[in-house]
Amino acid sequence: MGEKDTKAKEYLSDNSRFADLCNYVLFQGEQIIKAETLIEKDSTEVLSILVDGREEQFQKWRDLIKGTVIKRNKDMVFVLIGIENQSDIHYAMPVKNMIYDALNYGSQVKKTAKRHRKNHDKLTPAEFLSGFRKDDKLTPVITITLYWGADKWDGPRTLHDMLDHSDETLIKFIPDYHINLVVPEEIDDFKKFRTTLGEVLEAIKVSNDKEQMRQLIFSNPAFQKMDNESVAAINTFLGTNIPLNKNEEVTDMCKAWDDLMNEGIEKGIEKGIKKGIEKGRINIIADFLLNGGTEEQAKEMLKASENEVTSAKELLTVKI
Repeated sequence: MGEKDTKAKEYLSDNSRFADLCNYVLFQGEQIIKAETLIEKDSTEVLSILVDGREEQFQKWRDLIKGTVIKRNKDMVFVLIGIENQSDIHYAMPVKNMIYDALNYGSQVKKTAKRHRKNHDKLTPAEFLSGFRKDDKLTPVITITLYWGADKWDGPRTLHDMLDHSDETLIKFIPDYHINLVVPEEIDDFKKFRTTLGEVLEAIKVSNDKEQMRQLIFSNPAFQKMDNESVAAINTFLGTNIPLNKNEEVTDMCKAWDDLMNEGIEKGIEKGIKKGIEKGRINIIADFLLNGGTEEQAKEMLKASENEVTSAKELLTVKI
């Protein structure tokens, strides 16, 4: 697992941020899922099935999956919500997520059948075939894909997008699967987020434009006291090196950004001065050679390096 994938998993392991993302995707930012109701689940999806008379085990590892009770109006339902983090575009994402969900549902059926056997429950012949009673129900599984890149997502969003087909009569018989995809570049209203996850995603969205980045940081008060975990996440996904406040749990990104930019300007000036000095020295060596000095004399008398002599000769060629 790469640095970005590790950071994304670590960052969204926090229940408040996990719930924030779920509420954005499922309820347009309405605070339906509460952080305190989230239950950590094993992210390993395992299913054993019979293949040619032998039991084979299929196993996949999700990034994150948590269970929660969702209550709307008078209805209550327990759901499993998985989050898949993508630092790069995945061109088979619908199939990847579909496998996770299918393994989970298959595992639920198998566990239900195992429970019936253990309890010696009476099953009809039809129910015995699957081990699943007519009135048994599955726990809904929702998978959300969060893309941590600044570019547009140009990959498929549904299984049908991945199929090589043109026959509209046949396609309706092929079940589709769509991904619940979050792309920073496509988000219009970051106010629907209630944690600094929103600020991190907005920073990713404008990360290709330094002026937009500066305007964002200085216009949003949240960046003045941003938790260090979010600043570290920004550093990871944007490739920046904003120093964290070691004395507190929050960092003033406005000051840190200005310090970083000023440091860059100073380094640029130093580099420019160095280049100017180097250029002046090359001119001196070139004039020495133009006035009859040899390469060996330039190396001995002017302490010129082989590269400097070569650059001086190239400069003379241009002048001539």
